[in-house]
Parts: sequence; structure tokens; C-alpha cells
Amino acid sequence: MLDTSPRFEPLPSAPGVGYKPQHFQDLLDAPGPVAWIEVHAENYMGDGGRPLAQLATLSEQFAISIHGVGLSIGGEAALDIDHLSRLKKLCDWIKPASFSEHLAWSTHGAEFMNDLLPLPYTPATLDRVAAHINQVQDTLGRQMLLENPSSYLTFAQSTLSETDFLFELTQRTSCGLLLDVNNVFISSTNLGLSPQAYIDAYPTNKVGEMHVGGHDEDHDDRGAPLLIDSHGKPVVDPVWALLDYALAQTGPKPVLVEWDNDVPDWPTLRAEALRAAHALTS
Repeated sequence: MLDTSPRFEPLPSAPGVGYKPQHFQDLLDAPGPVAWIEVHAENYMGDGGRPLAQLATLSEQFAISIHGVGLSIGGEAALDIDHLSRLKKLCDWIKPASFSEHLAWSTHGAEFMNDLLPLPYTPATLDRVAAHINQVQDTLGRQMLLENPSSYLTFAQSTLSETDFLFELTQRTSCGLLLDVNNVFISSTNLGLSPQAYIDAYPTNKVGEMHVGGHDEDHDDRGAPLLIDSHGKPVVDPVWALLDYALAQTGPKPVLVEWDNDVPDWPTLRAEALRAAHALTS
């Protein structure tokens, strides 16, 4: 069992933003309410160069959260040892306050899909994902947070709800959870469920970090609403309201504003961080 006694300073219960290089100087000069930043691990696994130099500078002023997108935690194959080794090297160097990954898979054989693909929630999947999480945590020597996915379909073979599946993983691995509120809203809309009911069933006592972000709106072949997790727009009011609902249960938590595509200027992103700050203090 993973030793989860504190060895690292936790993320502050304050707004964070996903770091983009065009905001480097703005963050140093006028961060506003931003107290921490998130970076995608796979962008910082090289040796030297401007990305690592900028990250080192930012780490002197901000807590760092490393967010993985390439481990394929839910994949049927064994984890990529080389990838995991590079991840450990990065974490040992920057000593992040938090590390997280997705409840998803993205590999098949030697192929890597540039997407985070869903899983059936079954006992067999639970065993596999738990084993992968334990391997990651044992290798890194730190707790991992697991993020709930955006869903566009359900699997007929699933025998567990997503919230029960996540709870069981926390019991088997002592991992924490990253509650992506935008993903909850997307999945609930796409599947015709209540996002508030999802939050009610979610193991909120395991939450170490929260995300909000923008999404695109479309319709399926039947004309029903279909939301796409795009991270390319401002957070919509219903997602802010759902964040308020979740925070009422969790208490203050680190809240990240994700904006990865069509990245705006710093004042626009800073305004989103200010709104997250308001949610944390209201």
C-alpha cells in the first residue's frame, strides 16, 4: 500500500491555470489570483531547452501541478516503462505539488491515439487500472490523482457506475481524485443524467484538485445536445454553477482553469481565474 504521509507541499486552495509559454512574462509580472500552474508532463520530458528553463523559473513563484496525458492508465497492455521513467525524472527534478492522470486509455500495441478513450466499468477493468495506478505511485514515490473523463457513450458490459468505479480505485490504491467539473457537465448532458446527482455520488472526500474549462456544443443524429470537451472557450455559467455545487461539498480546493486550444490573451485567462477565486470565497 502506498505511503500517503505528507512529503510534498500540497497545492493551495486557490485558482490555477494551465501554463502556456505566451503567458510566461505575464504570469511573473501580474499573476492576479493565480497561485499555481499546471503543465502537461509530456511537454517537459526533454533534456534542457527553453521549456525546462521557464518551468524552473515559474516553480520559484508558483506551486506546480504535473498533468499526464500519455500513460494510458486504462490500456490493456503493460505501462510503457520508458515513458514512466521519463515521468519520474521530471517529477524528481521539479518536485511538483501534485501529479495527475486520466481514467482513460490511448494506446493499442505500438500505436498511440491522440485522444483519451473511455473504458467499460467492470471488475476486470478495475483490477487492471488499480494495478497500473499502484505501479505509477510506487515508481514515482507519490500519490497520483485520477481524473474523471468526458463521456459520449456508455458500455453495455459496465456493471459499476463511474463514481463507484472511482471510489473502488481509491480504496485499492490510496490514490486521490481530480474532479473535472466540466467533464461531469459534459458527460451528464450527453448521457441524459443529472450532474448534481453525479456530484452527490462522487467520493468528494478524496478530491485533491478540481478543473473547469470550456466546451463546444453540437447535436447528435437525433438532434439531442452533444457537448465536446475542447478547452478552447470560456467556462459557461452552468459549469460555474456546478463548481459552486461541488465546492459546497468539498470545501475549498485547488481549482484549475483549463484553456488549451485557441489560447486567449492573458487578461482574458486572468478574468477566468478571478471568477474561480470568487467561487472559492463565496
